[in-house]
Amino acid sequence: MAEWTECMNFGITIARQASKVILEAFRAKKDVMLKSSPADLVTETDQRVEKMLISSIRERYPTHKFIGEESVAAGEKLELTDSPTWIIDPIDGTVNFVHRFPFVAISIAFAVNKQTEFGIVYSCVEDKMYRAQRGCGAFVNDVPLHTSGQEDITKSLVVTEIGAERDCLALCTMTTNIMNLLAIPIQGIRAVGTAAVDMVLVATGGADAYYHIGMHCWDIAASALIVTEAGGVVLDTDGSEFDMMSRKVIAASSMPVAKRIAQVVRAFPCTRDDEDPAGVTNGGHC
Repeated sequence: MAEWTECMNFGITIARQASKVILEAFRAKKDVMLKSSPADLVTETDQRVEKMLISSIRERYPTHKFIGEESVAAGEKLELTDSPTWIIDPIDGTVNFVHRFPFVAISIAFAVNKQTEFGIVYSCVEDKMYRAQRGCGAFVNDVPLHTSGQEDITKSLVVTEIGAERDCLALCTMTTNIMNLLAIPIQGIRAVGTAAVDMVLVATGGADAYYHIGMHCWDIAASALIVTEAGGVVLDTDGSEFDMMSRKVIAASSMPVAKRIAQVVRAFPCTRDDEDPAGVTNGGHC
């Protein structure tokens, strides 16, 4: 709604400011820490950028709430309420950032009554600012975005990620999904290394679909709105309605492509973002 436009413009401003910190650190030596696995990394820059974003927003909008990747990792409860809530990934693509692979993004979504009102994805190294406001279309650097409209899965380029999960069940599921798609056959599989950028590529028409299992709400909440506002479709991997907390997503150029992907991909067990992960084990045997 128009009443949140000022918030979106402020989000764009602080994303650009935060990107300067990321770019300054991009080629510098980094202190890297592990989170859930050797592929799930965090750096001082992730933490610094998140604190910078939340501090700026809190000063301007003191009643708003936050869901931040690094805050949750530090033990804060993840809870999406009806209150205005900023959902923040300070560096989406931390492994890329550590290795200086040039796809690193700041992702900011804003939800009210549990509905995303706007989404911002800033691909810092590329200097591409993707944005969308509910009902107002999607843009990159102020140029309108449109999906490819492709309806034939056999003519589709699909983007996915292996993700941070390294237990046998997750790896077997993810690689089997890729084989099943290639056997349809689709025209190709790509992986950029950041869920936010992967997903907005569908909005640009550069890719025809994206799917992933195991990412988090801060990875894809902004991109999901950008895709739908560009004319695309966003679903759960089982073909049901998209739920940003489920950690499963298909984004596609059309419903036929989305539904065809849902027929062949399977999800491994993963705890919802809004559930207590204590005692849940995702590991298993192939």
